[in-house]
Amino acid sequence: MSLKKASLLILLILIIDQVSKIYIKTHFMLGEEVYVFDWFRILFVENDGMAWGAKIPGSYGKILLTTFRIVAIGLISYWLWDSIKKDSPKILIISVSLILAGAIGNIIDSVFYGVIFDTSLGQVATLFAEEPYGELLKGKVVDMLYFPIYNGILPDWIPIWGGERFVFFEPVFNIADTAISTGFGLLLVFNKKAFPKK
Repeated sequence: MSLKKASLLILLILIIDQVSKIYIKTHFMLGEEVYVFDWFRILFVENDGMAWGAKIPGSYGKILLTTFRIVAIGLISYWLWDSIKKDSPKILIISVSLILAGAIGNIIDSVFYGVIFDTSLGQVATLFAEEPYGELLKGKVVDMLYFPIYNGILPDWIPIWGGERFVFFEPVFNIADTAISTGFGLLLVFNKKAFPKK
């Protein structure tokens, strides 16, 4: 797979990711939810930290996280370039391209959204707002895809969690997250094809 094709794949994912996030930011208030089906909803949340909402504590935690993500993007970019240069299997190049596209998609939010949007709390955000909600490198990642396939009380006969409310699948995510997860999933499933023994 050529660098041009990999770049087009990355660009396509970035466009879909950013268009969906900007649409949500400029049409939904934080916490607003639209039912598509019982098991699929559009739910606007913002992620201030890492995956699953984890955070690095302290006033510089967000800057450290964003800086780490930028460094990671540099390393993944080199991995992609090196894989193409070495004529690696197509599945590896596609997987790395997906991971890179997702990483870039989320880093755009972290770096720029704090200085181009105002708050979404209690109102629909404005793009290129006069009073943005944050600072450079301190933006929040926009998530909106929610699949609560099962949402109910677990039967009492289940050990430990019986009788408690359980939601599957609870995390809210975005297109960039989907690209990253798909890339890693392909590497796991097609490990032998992606990394053939010489």
